[in-house]
Amino acid sequence: MQTAPPGPETHVYRPAELNREVRLHLEAGFSRLWVRGEVSNLARPASGHLYFTLKDARAQLRCALFRSQASGLAFQPGNGSEILVRGRLSLYEPRGDYQLIADTVLEAGAGALALAFEALKQKLAAEGLFDEAAKRALPRWPRRISVVTSPSGAAIRDILQTLARRWPHAQVRIYPSAVQGEQAPAELVRAVRAADRHAFGEVIILARGGGSLEDLWAFNDEALARTLHDLDTPVVTGIGHETDFSIADFVADLRAPTPTGAAVAATPDGPGLREQLHRTDQRLANAARHQLRQAMQQLDHLQQRLSAHHPKRRLAQLDERFETSLRRGRDAMRRVLQQAAQRLTATRSRLETTQPARRIDHLEDRVGQARQRLQQTMRIRLERDLQRLDATTRTLHGVGPLAVLQRGYAVVRDPDGHPLTRPDQFSAGQPVNLLMHRFEISAEITGDPQPGKFE
Repeated sequence: MQTAPPGPETHVYRPAELNREVRLHLEAGFSRLWVRGEVSNLARPASGHLYFTLKDARAQLRCALFRSQASGLAFQPGNGSEILVRGRLSLYEPRGDYQLIADTVLEAGAGALALAFEALKQKLAAEGLFDEAAKRALPRWPRRISVVTSPSGAAIRDILQTLARRWPHAQVRIYPSAVQGEQAPAELVRAVRAADRHAFGEVIILARGGGSLEDLWAFNDEALARTLHDLDTPVVTGIGHETDFSIADFVADLRAPTPTGAAVAATPDGPGLREQLHRTDQRLANAARHQLRQAMQQLDHLQQRLSAHHPKRRLAQLDERFETSLRRGRDAMRRVLQQAAQRLTATRSRLETTQPARRIDHLEDRVGQARQRLQQTMRIRLERDLQRLDATTRTLHGVGPLAVLQRGYAVVRDPDGHPLTRPDQFSAGQPVNLLMHRFEISAEITGDPQPGKFE
């Protein structure tokens, strides 16, 4: 026995430090594991956690199940219950108690099935039967649907009612099968193979109502899983309730929580689609009305611009300008004549005073010449303005619609009087009016518009 104290090179643990080291080694050295035993010393404190001891004939193990997992237990264990526990090993450091922190607690009978389920699940997952790459796409608008289930259960009634409500256009064929018992796995395999081989349905619904793990066990069959994986037709499962999972769910192309959910997942929402189409139709109608209003506003704007530049309006403007110029010319001539008369009167007054006969004669000659030049200038200017007005009038008449009609052309208008100028405004059987020179006739379009030779 060593009596000397350890040297400085020797590490001396404190209890807390040692317990921490042991806990870390335990948690790192063991993954989650299953332990089977009998419950004893069960305690249910107000915190909601469960504390119990799991024992057999030779040993015992402290266990803890925290409230978040304990609240979801499908059964209530008691002292003396034979249970199966899954969890991780740990150490409660303050007391150094070695314990199992549980996350799953099953009754011993169901525990064996759960172990078998986990083993098959891991095996098939390793083979790639659950891979997303192997999943088949569901048809968007299935016209035919195959249903594999019991013909007398509540599941088939729920499925048929849901299909009739959501997608009544689809034809439905039922492939009956037992969904519980020893013969159920083989019957399910035969039914899904028949549904796939007949190629009636574009999608297969595999369904069953709720039940215990034992009731749903037929859907955990390995042969059924491999058959589902090898089908050509996509499969939707609706087995049990939302919390139930089967091997068939993992292999299927889509898993729904219930039979009703499977019918919903396999079909589009017919009433919803009709409502969506109605809303789309309303949006299109509103858009068309908006575009029509814009087109009418643009047409009104163009008509206003056309009216502003119409030949008659232009001719009236030129006529008004000519009248204004003519009036200004007459006023100017009147003012010039008045000024000349005033100067003549003043000159006569001066001449009468001085009586210079020769100067009077000379001034009278100058006045006469000035009058002649003024009259000639006004006549020339008036003739030039009249010529310009005449030329403008001829030009406007030459390019105006009446002149075009005189050359044999016609204006095509609809029954409301609107001119038709584009090919897309014409269609076979359409009534039109032809405005000719001095007359108008009605006609009907007998063919679709063809490209013109003047294009």
